[in-house]
Amino acid sequence: MRGRALKLSAPRRLVGDLMRFSIGIPRVTVQRQMNLRALQGARVMGQSKPSWTVLFLKGYALLAREIPDLRRAYVKFPRPQLYEYPVSVASIAHEREYNGERVVLLSTIKCPERSSVTELEALIHAARTRPILEIKEFRRALKIAHAPGPIRWLLMWLGLNMARKRAHYFGTFQLSVYSGLGAESLNPLTPLTTLLNYGPICEDGSVNVRIHYDHRVMDGANVARALERFEQILNNEVAGELTSLAQSGAFSETMTPGAAL
Repeated sequence: MRGRALKLSAPRRLVGDLMRFSIGIPRVTVQRQMNLRALQGARVMGQSKPSWTVLFLKGYALLAREIPDLRRAYVKFPRPQLYEYPVSVASIAHEREYNGERVVLLSTIKCPERSSVTELEALIHAARTRPILEIKEFRRALKIAHAPGPIRWLLMWLGLNMARKRAHYFGTFQLSVYSGLGAESLNPLTPLTTLLNYGPICEDGSVNVRIHYDHRVMDGANVARALERFEQILNNEVAGELTSLAQSGAFSETMTPGAAL
């Protein structure tokens, strides 16, 4: 059948390069069905609702502060070893339009555990709405995407395997969800140690939450316990912050609608 050839755009080359370094990682998934009724109730107390993306991001960052495994990475330079970071750096996937094409680009947030829900909401909203070339991470990634393949692959290998550079350029964990579209990804790939995603959230607060993890860094039982603790953090610490914001009226002043991924 005769069709037509389409040239790979810079963003498509970026995705291909990420998959090149993700496919060989021994990745395993652990899922927990959570009941987030307490968090759901706190979320609707204010006039403007914070996005679920922000709430899961804040909760996971607090979880990683407690569990060092979630701040570790397997690196190969100068020799295979585990490297533990003192704080988290979140890598967040955003769908943007670039040169007439819907593309996925990654932004990073350092120390999200230290930021308030309102601050995280503003950062994510900026990454989703500001011109693409004004976002440092987007601009850098697109610049590298125009380089020849061997140069791109060398830069990515160095960025992922030089421990002190890895968190700066790639983050310590990734968050990527489609629940706002009524769908969920069952087998996402990432070169990072963990990727967090979740499905659509039901009216009763139930939701399937998954951590996809690098088995070289941690084991499944630890991840299962982490998910249990994650549910507690979301329904207590994060819900408590939302309740305080609602009582102070901060929701209506600072929350920006439409920031959910």
